[in-house]
Amino acid sequence: MMDLSLAQKIAVWALPLIFAITLHEVAHGYVASLFGDQTARLSGRLSLNPLKHVDPMGTVVVPLLMLIVGSSFIFGWAKPVPVDGRNLRHPRRDMAIVALAGPCSNILMAIFWGLIAKLGILAEQGGNSWLGQPLDYMGMAGVTINIVLAVLNLIPLPPLDGGRVLASLLPPRAAYILSLIEPYSFFILILLLFSGVLSLVMAPFVFLLIRLIVGMFGLA
Repeated sequence: MMDLSLAQKIAVWALPLIFAITLHEVAHGYVASLFGDQTARLSGRLSLNPLKHVDPMGTVVVPLLMLIVGSSFIFGWAKPVPVDGRNLRHPRRDMAIVALAGPCSNILMAIFWGLIAKLGILAEQGGNSWLGQPLDYMGMAGVTINIVLAVLNLIPLPPLDGGRVLASLLPPRAAYILSLIEPYSFFILILLLFSGVLSLVMAPFVFLLIRLIVGMFGLA
């Protein structure tokens, strides 16, 4: 791929990022509603309208800064969908499933974007570079952002989804102790990000999953 300008990068990454974080949150709310908690539905958060989920910092500022500095990983977040565990039929088990719904939706979206990239390559091979190249670029951006979000959210640190899953598996006392970390999680993640530890931990899983999707569709 040729080097893209900042404006081109924004054009390529914007749509996959918006869909990645929007559907991630909707997946949480939808699965919660299946297990008895209608909080997200009643608050209007099962909508696919991105404006209902946008977090100015996580959806706009952080991804834009990462694009500007040329980060190899781009990620962001939306406003969390409200889930009230007290309404779930089996709170501990169901909360784990609700938490896993977000990363699973990102993996499914990564596969979808892999198909888009494949269609772009086929269009380029057919002489339609004007259509194929944008689809190829956007498809691979969609694969990358969704895999990064899936892996990031599976880190066992509350309030990330992995932290919710871990809390559901731990004995109640240990789960309570884990929950005490939550107010400091953002600062822990920032520290891990700028120290390079976050990329070091995530990279093997991210590249493995991307290679699987690349292989699935025969992408270059």
